[in-house]
Amino acid sequence: MTTAAPLVFITGASSGIGQALAASFYDAGYRLALVARRTAEIETWATGRQLDASRYQVYGADVADTDSIVAAGADCMARQGVPDVVIANAGISIGIDTAERSDLDVLARTFAVNNVGLAATFHPFVKAMVMRGSGRLVGIGSVASIRGLPGHGAYCASKAGVVAYCESLRGELRTSGVKVVTLCPGYIDTPLTQGNRYGMPFLMQPEDFAAQALRAIEAGTSYRVIPWQMGVVAKIMRLLPNAVLDRAVQGRARKKRSGEA
Repeated sequence: MTTAAPLVFITGASSGIGQALAASFYDAGYRLALVARRTAEIETWATGRQLDASRYQVYGADVADTDSIVAAGADCMARQGVPDVVIANAGISIGIDTAERSDLDVLARTFAVNNVGLAATFHPFVKAMVMRGSGRLVGIGSVASIRGLPGHGAYCASKAGVVAYCESLRGELRTSGVKVVTLCPGYIDTPLTQGNRYGMPFLMQPEDFAAQALRAIEAGTSYRVIPWQMGVVAKIMRLLPNAVLDRAVQGRARKKRSGEA
């Protein structure tokens, strides 16, 4: 009797890191459950890459809508089985100014996608993975979780929340056989970062990130910053006194706000 290839469930799979992760896992022999609002873009990519149609399924869902992403998870289990790996990758990054009323709505949207959406992505699979006694739940954080940066309040706070949430979940599942993996990318060359108007040290291609991420996920690594150089920078930033950090970021260009050219 043949054993089915392992299955990975990836949100935000229509571009950037999500798409690169899909390619990396596919090449490693996994079946794919690919989730995004823009399903046509996933299908175009899959066709262009000549993926075996029997090895992937596409699910339309908005992670900011809890019922939508939970339904996608349930649909995945009904059609493809319980995943071996679930990657909550979907996320948004928009600058905010707390003095502007409209930016409070941007903050709420960011938390809905980056935090509630992450938990909702994991939710359908937790009991099934625990019952099986194995699995990987992967949260995509960011080095922006380390210290708050001017104009980045929504993104930095949401990614700090990802790290803390995954740490909590890891403790809850410690004896279950289910591993919780937190990955914190540095600057990755994706549509999310291409509009940034400040320097991005150690800028990495998505394919290179995905290759390193695959190894960390399969190893069940609890926490990793990729690339490692940004891990060093993150540790230094964590140790900086507030006064020193404030001087270091003074005058730094801010993240573009919603609607800003």
